[in-house]
Amino acid sequence: MPPYPPARYTKDEPEVSARLRPGTDPPDYEFGLVKYHYLANQESTDGDYGLYRVDIAPNGGGPGPHFHRTMSEAFFVLSGTVRLYDGTDWIDGHPNDFLYVPPGGIHGFRNEADASVSLLMLFAPGAPREAYFEGFAHLVDLSDEERAEWFIKNDNHSVE
Repeated sequence: MPPYPPARYTKDEPEVSARLRPGTDPPDYEFGLVKYHYLANQESTDGDYGLYRVDIAPNGGGPGPHFHRTMSEAFFVLSGTVRLYDGTDWIDGHPNDFLYVPPGGIHGFRNEADASVSLLMLFAPGAPREAYFEGFAHLVDLSDEERAEWFIKNDNHSVE
């Protein structure tokens, strides 16, 4: 069994630093058929991870096969049926299903169902994914070359 990592909190006394985000809070960002809830971003976790709840409307689509060079990504299905790509096949993900994708792993997800989908997405280490999510609205204004650069800058590499 691997050892615990080195201590990161070294003060003698504990501190009050926990944060609660009620599940009833509205989404932090909405674009098209997708709502993004920024549960714990890179800034709030000191770069450890980013955790997002993503709600996709019926037949709301999603990204095709792609990979990330700098981070792992994990998906946990909360509700609905989401199509998950594991690098080989598109499979149905149901509530409580989990998909882990290490850096470099090909993956994708999309909602093709006539019902909404809600899932948790975890990126580790944390990355500024808010800029990525919010940048979708501006893609139509970019040239093909600028769009390709934007995806690379946001560590999203498409697989044909």
